[in-house]
Amino acid sequence: MNLKWKQNAITVAGGNEQGNELNQLASPIGIFIDDEKTIYIADYVNHRIVGWKFNSENGHVIVGENDQLRFPVDVVFDKQNNSLIICDRENQRVIRWFHQNQIKQQQILISDIDCYCLAIDRNGFIYVSDVSNNEVRLWKEGDDNGRIVAGGNGNGYDLNQLNTPTFIFIDEDFSLYISDSQNHRVMKWKKDAKEGIVVAGGNGNGNSLKQLSGPSGVIVDHLGQIYVADSENDRVMRWCEGNEEGEIVVGGNGKGSESDQLDRPADLSFDAEENLYVADHMNGRVQKFLIDI
Repeated sequence: MNLKWKQNAITVAGGNEQGNELNQLASPIGIFIDDEKTIYIADYVNHRIVGWKFNSENGHVIVGENDQLRFPVDVVFDKQNNSLIICDRENQRVIRWFHQNQIKQQQILISDIDCYCLAIDRNGFIYVSDVSNNEVRLWKEGDDNGRIVAGGNGNGYDLNQLNTPTFIFIDEDFSLYISDSQNHRVMKWKKDAKEGIVVAGGNGNGNSLKQLSGPSGVIVDHLGQIYVADSENDRVMRWCEGNEEGEIVVGGNGKGSESDQLDRPADLSFDAEENLYVADHMNGRVQKFLIDI
């Protein structure tokens, strides 16, 4: 049975116009929800990572004071190491941030990379999309260069190529899903594959149910269904692998700031109850769409 969500969202972070107060966000991009439903947000224009606890009216700045970050794009929580991993975009690096027992410690994991988004697999390996080199690399602790696991064959439209890969997702089988944003498609690269397969979009830039426009956030549920933030169409789509077209899950009611609208949705996440969270980029908020039982 396909899950459905209520079409009117609840704003759970930001939503008080764009700004840098603790109850505001400025063009949020990457989000991560932990087991306690704390939302970690890459608050892009504010150069900070914000933690927003469940049912709180304000967030709290975790990283980003004293010019520590420049336009952070993505954040994931690493359970194994009880730390945050952050794509610090304009500083061209990926860092690990420990914040516990009043101790704040930063560790640079990867330098000199045009990183956009991150994923971490069950072994603790880190995947990073590199938009300049049109590739995704896998990094193990202590690696100098990582290794290419998708793309890396120049900018293009062939199945072994990518064009501005942004958001990524890694499943339990170590298959990698990539929002190939300027090719307006989502690619799936199986472990050790030399090329990917198109699992969403790939029919040019457009707004039909066969098309995507600048896809961003991508997540996959336990049934293998693919959810895509179809950013420039202001909607979230669901695609089943092998299907020619997707379906609109939320949004798709025009660009706007009403509770059933989105404006350039960026990242997506589920919580344990399968409620759907959307980083509503241009509205400066995170929206929670409740599961419709």
